[in-house]
Parts: sequence; C-alpha cells; structure tokens
Amino acid sequence: MTKISPDIDETMLKESIVAVSADVSFASDHFPKYKLGPDNQILEEPRGDNNGPSLKEVLERETTQLSEQHKRLSVRDLASKFDKNLTAAAKFADEAKLREVASLEGHVLLKKLRDALESLRGRMAGRNKEDVEKAISMVEALAVKLTQKEGELIQEKFEVKKLANFLKQASEDAKKLVNQEKSFACAEIESARAVVQRFGEALDEQEKNPENSQKTQEVEELVEEVQEARRIKFMHQPSKVMDMEHELRALRAQIREKAIFSVKLQKELAINKRAEENKSCMFVLHGSETLGSCLQLKPRSDNAPSLSQSSIQWYRLSSDENRKEVISGANKTMYAPEPLDVGRILQADILSNGQKISVTTANPIDSAAGLASYVETLLRKSSSEFNVVISRINGQDHSLRSTHSFNVGKMRIKLCRGWITKSRENYSTSMLLCGARGDANAPAKSLFWQPRKGHSYVLTFESERDRNAAIMVARKHALDCSVMLGGPDDEM
Repeated sequence: MTKISPDIDETMLKESIVAVSADVSFASDHFPKYKLGPDNQILEEPRGDNNGPSLKEVLERETTQLSEQHKRLSVRDLASKFDKNLTAAAKFADEAKLREVASLEGHVLLKKLRDALESLRGRMAGRNKEDVEKAISMVEALAVKLTQKEGELIQEKFEVKKLANFLKQASEDAKKLVNQEKSFACAEIESARAVVQRFGEALDEQEKNPENSQKTQEVEELVEEVQEARRIKFMHQPSKVMDMEHELRALRAQIREKAIFSVKLQKELAINKRAEENKSCMFVLHGSETLGSCLQLKPRSDNAPSLSQSSIQWYRLSSDENRKEVISGANKTMYAPEPLDVGRILQADILSNGQKISVTTANPIDSAAGLASYVETLLRKSSSEFNVVISRINGQDHSLRSTHSFNVGKMRIKLCRGWITKSRENYSTSMLLCGARGDANAPAKSLFWQPRKGHSYVLTFESERDRNAAIMVARKHALDCSVMLGGPDDEM
C-alpha cells in the first residue's frame, strides 16, 4: 500500500480528503487539530460544531464498513453463472451429434429409394419407364439438396463449438481475473483495517497518557494513512466484473440465435423426410393442411388396395412426432381438422390384407386466418349464437332440415328452435364437443355434441369459421368452469 510521507504539502492532503467514498458520513470534512497548552497538555482546537460523533466512533464505523466491503468481494455467484454457461454449451454439442445421426439416416433412405427405382426401371417400358426415370432424377435432386443442408448443419456445428470453446476460455480467464482482483483487494483492505486499528490504539494510549507529547507526529502520520485507506476503498469498484457479465450476456444471445436457427433447419429436414416417405406410399392426402379444410385419402395408383375394403384410423401426432394420439371415431377416408389439431401432424393408417400403410401431412395443421380475432370478439359477449341444421340425432339421420339456434353461454349450451328448446345442459364431465368424425355431409362445417350420456347430435353450421369458433368458445367457457371439453378419449 502506498504511504504518504509526513512532509506532504497541505494541498495534497485536501485532495485526498475529497476522494473519500460518498457512503461515509463524518462530523466534519477534516480531522481535528491538536496543540500544546500550559504544562504540556494536549488541547483540541475549537470547531464550529461540537454536536457530531467523536473520532473514535467514526473509526469504529469505518472498521465495520471495511468488513462489509470484504464480504461483498465473494465470487461464488459469478462462478455459478459460468458453470451454467458451460453446461449449456455441452448440451448444444450433444444436440449437434443427434442431428448428424438424423442426416445419415436421410442419406440411407434416399439410397434405398434410388436403388428400388433403378431396379424398377429395368422392368418397365414406355411411359412407365419415363415416369420412373423422372422419379430417379427427383430423388437425385433431393439428395443434392440434403447434402447442402448437411453442409449447413456442419457449419452450424462448427460455429456452436467455436462459441462453446470461446465461452469456456472466457470463463476461465474471468475466474482467474476475479480471484486475482479479490486477493489484491483483500490484502489492501486488511492493511487499511490494520491502520485503523493502530490509529485507534494510538488514540486510546494518548487518552491514557496525555503527558506524552511525542505521539503527536505519529498521530498525524496515521491520519494520512487512514485517508489513503479510504481512497483505496473508493477505487475498488466492480467495473471489470460488470464488463465481463455484459460480454457473457451477448455470447448467450448469439448461442440462443444459433440454436433457434438449428431447430428450424431440423424441422425442414423432417418435412423433407416425410414428403419423401409419402411419395413412395400408395395413398396420398388431398386437401389443404389448414383449419377449416377437409383431408381425403385417395389412391396414388390403380395398384393400391381398395379403401372401401380397408380399415382406416386417423391419429394426432405432436410436432416432434414423439407422441401419437388416436382420434376416436375418425375411421373414414375423410377427416376435417378441428381446433385441437392446430400445431399437430395428422396421420392416417390404412390396414389392408394384413399390410399397414401410413400417410402423414407434410406440415403441422395451421390455424385459419382471422379466426383468433373472431373468437376474441365472441368471448367478450355473455353468449354466442350460431345458426345450425341438425344432421343426426343419436346416430340416426334427421330428415327435417329446419334451422336451429346453437347458443354457447358462459355456464351452459342450449339448442333451440324459436321458443322450443331441444336441449339445454350445463358444462359437465359427461358433455362432449368436437368436430364431426363419422359420415357427415360437410365434415368441415359439422360438429358432434353430446349434452349428456345417451343423447347426441351432429350439427351442421353455415360456415367452417362458425363451426371452429363455436368449438373454441365452448371449450374456453367450459375451462372457466373447471371442465375439459373435448371429444371421446381426447387428451386435452
């Protein structure tokens, strides 16, 4: 620690006093001055205000503040943040390995498909041979595209690994720098504390031996050392640590952006993989993959098994295809997606002559444009009313085609025609409401409603938007009543 010599001029002493930390409170802006009185007695020069604390109390307060400053120099929290960043970097590296495995599987599938088409081309002639050659060229183009995607993934992996190494090196450097600064600060604070303690002991000794006038010079030196200790305390601010935290925050933002881009590429590869699998399938899904449309199974060629003699079951898959949920009652060639299918992938399994064939949508089901704002408008009302036609009652066709009112309220659902009420039920666990899943004339406009066990309706709305809005509004009101409103065996 730097010491100020006893013969320093008065100007330097005033500058050191100004540099004292702002969080220290003193009775005055200078130390008391002493002089020798009669009989060599030490006297304190008079000051304008004598109501402040004594110098001994000020020194005790300074000692306490130095101890608190020492406690605040712990880097345990900062080290914990570095460890979390290293863990995140290791996780990104593991994800990159999984993407390499998925890319290798894509090349294997394309090679098998091309070999099958090559063997088929040798047995074909005429127009069929041209179609096979066209399919082979499409597979080769897809292989080139997959190779390009793989190159992008390799570059992405390299950048993520580079960021992880940089983050690890920055963490180690930061720990070394913080430990070094801590040791320096602790040493200087301990030295300042020792100076304050010596100054206090000198004052105590001076109070006990007022006749000893030789201590006056030592007291003045101690005053200057205390001023230097205060300056050291003021200089130790955590500016370097804050700079490192800002840099780490920027690195985390970059890694987050790279991870989002990597997930997007992985989804595109999954979509291309499903499209290739569907191309080799004997059946194809016709229809828009959006809410309000209708999907229909159709054979891709004349050699496909007859759908009328096959068993069909529709499934609802999660976006990552890890979960598979059966759609109860959806066992026809046509299926109209409902609001619960938004964000999911739909799959149809065809079982014919002991052979199982699966067809999936290329993308997750999208929501209809403007439907969310329409539903928000309806939810502001106490009840929403829709015009419907009853198509079936308890599974039997309904011959009358009169228009009814389907009223969706906050506590109940009511079906009526004028003043005549067909059904009115509060939301309960026995109530079911979902899109029509059987043989409906207009599946995209129809829904299935079971007010209670043993009694059900199939209702046809005026438009697809009204049908989907009625389902969403009813489920929101039922959820407010602690009821999960869905179809048979649906997982909400």
